[in-house]
Amino acid sequence: MDFKSFRKTKTDLSPLGFIQSDDYEVYYCTPKNAEIIAASGIDGIHYCTVAQFGETIFAVSPMNFGDCVHPIARSFEDLLRLLLHCGDIAALEQCYAWDEEQYKAFLAECPITKKQQAALDEIKSKFGLEPIYDSFAYVKKLQAEFDLSQIPYTEDYYDPEMNAAAPEVPTEWAVHYDSGYWNKNAESKPGDEIPVNKRFAWGDEIWHIPAVYSCSEGLVVDFCIEIDPVKEKAFIDKWYPVLSKDENISNRLREQIERENPMDINFRTHLQVNGKPIVAKHGSSLQWIPESCLPDGVVCERESKEIIRHYGLDETKAWSFHRWSCPWATKIKPEIKSLKLKTERDPVAIQGIHFKNPSVGDVISFVHPVHNTEHKLTVIAYEKQEFSGRGFQHEEYEFPTLHTAMTYTLEPDLPGRSFQVRDCLENEQPKRKPRNQHEPHASYDACAIAIIGGADGPTAIFASAKQKPKQHCALSALRFEHADDIEWKIEFREKLMEDSEVDLIYNP
Repeated sequence: MDFKSFRKTKTDLSPLGFIQSDDYEVYYCTPKNAEIIAASGIDGIHYCTVAQFGETIFAVSPMNFGDCVHPIARSFEDLLRLLLHCGDIAALEQCYAWDEEQYKAFLAECPITKKQQAALDEIKSKFGLEPIYDSFAYVKKLQAEFDLSQIPYTEDYYDPEMNAAAPEVPTEWAVHYDSGYWNKNAESKPGDEIPVNKRFAWGDEIWHIPAVYSCSEGLVVDFCIEIDPVKEKAFIDKWYPVLSKDENISNRLREQIERENPMDINFRTHLQVNGKPIVAKHGSSLQWIPESCLPDGVVCERESKEIIRHYGLDETKAWSFHRWSCPWATKIKPEIKSLKLKTERDPVAIQGIHFKNPSVGDVISFVHPVHNTEHKLTVIAYEKQEFSGRGFQHEEYEFPTLHTAMTYTLEPDLPGRSFQVRDCLENEQPKRKPRNQHEPHASYDACAIAIIGGADGPTAIFASAKQKPKQHCALSALRFEHADDIEWKIEFREKLMEDSEVDLIYNP
């Protein structure tokens, strides 16, 4: 008695938990090439055969993440004979998790009902079958002999968003010049891995360079920066509750978070291959945070785990990964005889004093926090102004254009962008223009003011072009109405550590 023959008889097994239909829902854990033959109507549980395993009947339980599929009968005829003994397919579906006493207790607590007995009597009379009286031993023996790892699944089963217990699928390690950590560039040939295994201390971190990759387009360098997990956990415990509750935090608070983040490591890479310099063109970064530091429900990216595995790193530590790609200085890919690395930390922002509403002629004195030199900022001009022009015209939005401009001198002067004066407040958001006179204005965060922005924050513009020598200009945040009360802050940008130099490869 196979299932196709049985189905033609139109025998109703729904009282036994075996509900037949013409339309079944397929779940993430439904085996590949499965033919669903019935469902239970509870928690998505369903029953199927799988092409590779002939007539074997499987129970599929989507809510049992990580342990969803088990064989329960060698054939459909055996399934009917098992039901003649236990009376409910639920006993067979749950058998994998029980011992014999639990199985017997279930049968005792769920005696066969009149409807079930009628269905069982119909099976006996129609098909002349006898029960398998030791149904527990039958199912346990079948499951003990079956290799669950051979069950094929669809891609959904391996997707962590679909399956909370999705097994990790190891991927082939390959590093491409243009693909960062994601290896999406299938058209290019992976680079040749050259073990380097350099380790050095720089700042508060331990830096590892396990390997570089020689690609046709250039050289790829992997940085694995070891972070103290105690510091990382303290940072997460302090700031994760803030970031998880409010995405629209102020720039001032965001800057503080970035300053305190031990993973926020910004640096520049300079390389010399066989004595010729090559310049890093692009890079990408990832983080590995040990499970002991992570908030509940947060997991690290799969690519981070692959790096940990490939390089044999200690996963109980925190890691900041950086991958830089550098084009060759020669037209032909060279044989690397020597490789020198110089790393340079980016300047960091250091907060200075605040001052309010200065007047022309005011002198603000301060001491540089790093060099300990005394400076004087003298206000030359202080006036309210307005931006105009096409950059502030839009069909749907009205932009703030009013601001205060402060011109000042600094003695002794400081070079470049190592010194800035900024408004403590942020730009006001653009407003959607009313469609009619009765429609109120509404603020939106969807638009930005193109002229304001960059790496140094969105609340000030600095200009030295067309200014007299040693004169600088700072602009306040943009507003819809002029502000009479403005608090300014001084900010320094300084390199706080020396550059690092190391020979990665040296073959004299």
